[in-house]
Amino acid sequence: MTRTLMTNRDESLSQHPGSLALAILGLGANLGDNPALTLHNAVEAIHQATGVEKIRPASLYSSAPVDAPGPHYTNTAVVLQTALSPLLLLDKMQAIEHDFGRQRNLATVRNAPRTLDIDLLWYDGVEIETPRLTLPHPRMHLRAFVLMPLQELLGADFVIRGAPVSRWLKACKEQMCLRLDSNA
Repeated sequence: MTRTLMTNRDESLSQHPGSLALAILGLGANLGDNPALTLHNAVEAIHQATGVEKIRPASLYSSAPVDAPGPHYTNTAVVLQTALSPLLLLDKMQAIEHDFGRQRNLATVRNAPRTLDIDLLWYDGVEIETPRLTLPHPRMHLRAFVLMPLQELLGADFVIRGAPVSRWLKACKEQMCLRLDSNA
C-alpha cells in the first residue's frame, strides 16, 4: 500500500502519535581509517536514537563509487521501526552524520567521498516530494549497493518503485558490489 504526501510544508509530514512506521536507511562510508568500523558505530548510534526501535542491519558490502571518483565504499542498510515522522528521522540521521564528521556543503561535488552517508530510502510506503526529502529515494533502485542489502533484509520480492528488488538487481549486474560479513 502506498500513501502519497506531497507538500512544501515540512511540518505537515507528521507521524501519528503512538504509531510505528517501518523505515529503511542506506549507510555508506569511504573516508577515514576504517569505514567498516564507522558503519558499525553508526548502526549503534541509530539504535540509540530516541524514537528508533527494533533495528535490524544487513551485512556490510563493498562497492565502487557510482558516478564519482574516490575509494571504494563500505555499505549496509538498516530496517527499523520508528515513532518519528520522515523529516524528524531525516534530522536525526543528519545529526548522526555530523557527529561522525560529515560536512554538508551544497558547493561540494555530488556523490563526493564522505566519512558517513545515511540516506532515508523508504518510509512505510509513503511517497513524499519536498525540497528536503524525496521518498522513496529517487535512485535506490539503480544502485546494487542499496539493493543487495535490501534483498538480504526484506527478500527478493520486496517491491520498490513498482518492481521487486530482484528485478532491479538484474538491471544493476554490472555494478561491483561484494558482501563482506554477516552483520553491520
